[in-house]
Amino acid sequence: MSDSAIRPRVGHIQFLNCLPIYWGLMRSGALLDVDLHKDTPERLSASLVAGDLDIGPITLVEYLRHADELVLLPNLAVGSDGPVLSVNLISTRPLAELDGRPVALGSTSRTGVLLAQMLLAEQYGAEPEYFRCPPELTQMLIEADAGVLIGDPALRAMYEGPRLGLEVTDLGEAWKKWTGLPMVFAVWAVRKDFAAANPGVVKDVHEAFQRSRDLSLGELDEVAAAAARWEPFDAETLATYFRVLDFSLGERQIAGMREFAHRAAARGEVPPLPADGPVFAEV
Repeated sequence: MSDSAIRPRVGHIQFLNCLPIYWGLMRSGALLDVDLHKDTPERLSASLVAGDLDIGPITLVEYLRHADELVLLPNLAVGSDGPVLSVNLISTRPLAELDGRPVALGSTSRTGVLLAQMLLAEQYGAEPEYFRCPPELTQMLIEADAGVLIGDPALRAMYEGPRLGLEVTDLGEAWKKWTGLPMVFAVWAVRKDFAAANPGVVKDVHEAFQRSRDLSLGELDEVAAAAARWEPFDAETLATYFRVLDFSLGERQIAGMREFAHRAAARGEVPPLPADGPVFAEV
C-alpha cells in the first residue's frame, strides 16, 4: 500500500480560533481524506504525544516538552502579532496586587497559563496562589481574584469583563509590548515516525491546510457570517476576531516562539530548544 492510501488521524481544535484553518477543508472536500478528531487543545496535545493522532495542533508548551518526538508543519500556527482577544487574564484588582492572592487557571491551555504566570512574575513581581478549575468566569471569580481564560470563553470575557468592572489583560498584546515579538499559541505537528514513513501523506495534509487557510482568509466575512449562525457572537465580532489572529509561522513568529521557549526553559517548565530547532517536516 502506498502512503497516499493512508487516512491519517488528524486533530481539530473545537475553538473558533481554528475555524479559518478548517473552513476550506469542508469547502474542498479534503476532509474525506483524513480521519478527523475534534477535541480541546489539551486533549489533542495529549493524543498527539501519546501516538493516538498522527498530525494535529499542539499547544506551544506541549510541543516544546516533546520536540524530540515531533516535527512541525511549516508556516502554520495560531498566534497573534499584538492583541489576540481570546487569551486573557481577567482580574478584580490591578495585576501588581495579585502577589499571594488566589488566581484560577482555566484548564484548557498550558501555553496561555504559562504566559500569564511569566507575565505576572517578571513584569509585575507577583507570585499568586494558582489553582486549576473549569474555564467558567463567574465560578472562577467566586473562588479567586483573577482567572486565565482561553478560546471562546475568553472571547466572551473580553467584551463582558469591562462592563462588569473587571480588568482584562489580552495576553497576546501583553507579550508583544513585553518582547516586541509575535506570540505563537499553537503549532501543527507530526509524529516523527509517521512523517518518516508517510512523507506523501504529510505533504498532502500540509498543502490542504494551507489551501484551506488561504481560502478562508480571502472569505473571512463569509466565514464569520456562517459561524455566527451557531455561535453567541455576531458576524462583525467574529470577523474582527479572525482578522487579528495570525495563522503563519514565518521568521518573526519563530523568533517569538524561541523567545517564549527561552523564558519557559529558564523557569524549568520546558527543556531548552536546541540551537537548530524547531525541526520542520520536509514537505
